[in-house]
Amino acid sequence: MFQKVLIANRGEIALRIIRTLREMGIRSVAVYSDADRAALHVRKADEAARLGPAPSRESYLNVQRILDVARLHNVDAIHPGYGFLSENAEFAQACTDAGFVFIGPPASAIAAMGSKTAARRIARDGGAPVVPGTEEGLPASPEGRAAAEMFARTAGFPVMLKAVAGGGGKGMRRVDRAEDLAASFDSASSEALSAFGDGRVYLEKLVENARHIEIQIFGDQHGNMVHLGERECSVQRRHQKVIEESPSPLIALKPEMRQQMGEAAIKAARAAGYFNAGTVEFLADNNGNFYFLEMNTRLQVEHPVTELVTGLDLVRLQLEIADGARLPFTQDQIELRGAAVECRIYAEDPANNFMPSPGRITQLAEPSGPGVRLDSGIYPGWNVPLDYDPMLSKLIVWADTREHAIERMLRALGEYHIGGIRSNIPLFEAILRDPAFRQGDLHTGYLDALLKDPRLLDPAPAPELAAIAAAAVAAHTKRAPADKAQSASSLPSRWLSGGREDLLR
Repeated sequence: MFQKVLIANRGEIALRIIRTLREMGIRSVAVYSDADRAALHVRKADEAARLGPAPSRESYLNVQRILDVARLHNVDAIHPGYGFLSENAEFAQACTDAGFVFIGPPASAIAAMGSKTAARRIARDGGAPVVPGTEEGLPASPEGRAAAEMFARTAGFPVMLKAVAGGGGKGMRRVDRAEDLAASFDSASSEALSAFGDGRVYLEKLVENARHIEIQIFGDQHGNMVHLGERECSVQRRHQKVIEESPSPLIALKPEMRQQMGEAAIKAARAAGYFNAGTVEFLADNNGNFYFLEMNTRLQVEHPVTELVTGLDLVRLQLEIADGARLPFTQDQIELRGAAVECRIYAEDPANNFMPSPGRITQLAEPSGPGVRLDSGIYPGWNVPLDYDPMLSKLIVWADTREHAIERMLRALGEYHIGGIRSNIPLFEAILRDPAFRQGDLHTGYLDALLKDPRLLDPAPAPELAAIAAAAVAAHTKRAPADKAQSASSLPSRWLSGGREDLLR
């Protein structure tokens, strides 16, 4: 097994990988930008090295600098985490060429599945059902627009424009009318060019009210491949996942879909010559039909829900497979147990159009207790930078049933207080109390429709008021006689969590 691994990432995913490395007796090397010099992943790693200034292109996207650090620290392997360079085939190949093991799939598979149009062809040739769409990427030219118009007329509106090299909702547009197609085409192409350096887009027939369900697959370098069940990712805002859970409420009702989707996912991955961790994403309707959407050639943000229902450490599996080991189980040995839900905690203000909320974390109360897991990269006194994605942590819970998991998540959210900045915790409380969510009546447009209700998110009190309230509670508790003192934990959770009630009333 490897002696030392460099983690080419930051924040909570870097910490997540560090913890598994420590359990395995492998030394970790963290990298950081100037904005992250005091970050928690830097403090927790065995070794750390500066990459460069805050901008990603000068630090976390600087391939040559990362390789230089890897040589300087004499590492055996490089783990990319997710985001940044994790799906960059050139980076994976550069690691291999430099003599480092890339902890992920081969560069050829990343390249094959990195193009959404190429991935569609591979999946279709492998036998997976695919949403009708254009076969090639279309450039921002009169010819490209003409091809888009021809497909839309044939398939019928609505259609979806998507970036060929895209991800994270960038370069995506829904088009409902022919007269809007040209402007949407140019807008999507421009956004794709800015985000990915490739302005080509393609069209798909829109599957309305579809669920977004993904299958976690794992393959070793000896030809063995399994799937680890599904994750429901339909709760999205602007094509970005917000809440994920396993199992899917739909597949819990139609368990035969798990086998069908799992087999289709494995076929698509095999057709690409894949090994290590990967996720095959599908759109599904309530009638049992599903269609290949794309493949993510990396560990997913939402991997903890799969870990909780399978009892597996997916990072450990990644490391073992990268070192040449065989999968330690077969498909029939995998058992899914209970239900898990994940909430992505962001430094943003849902009551103010989800504006980012950078700044200093003045206070931090983290949830715990049975079935609660927190993958976090923050601490009191840390300054949340504006330079990167504003995700602070992931709150994940497990319980024996979905209903119990929802109640456990609400309890955990009530214990979670991040002082000094805004967060989207109130949004999760609103979603988890919504009758449609609790019934599992979900689709990719669910959250956008829910957010149209102006009563959903009443403005939360300012962080300063929450801090004053917390200080008042602490002072009162300290002064009260021991036999009559009321602990902060016995007070209404909104007093500490900065909820929507008037804290000073």
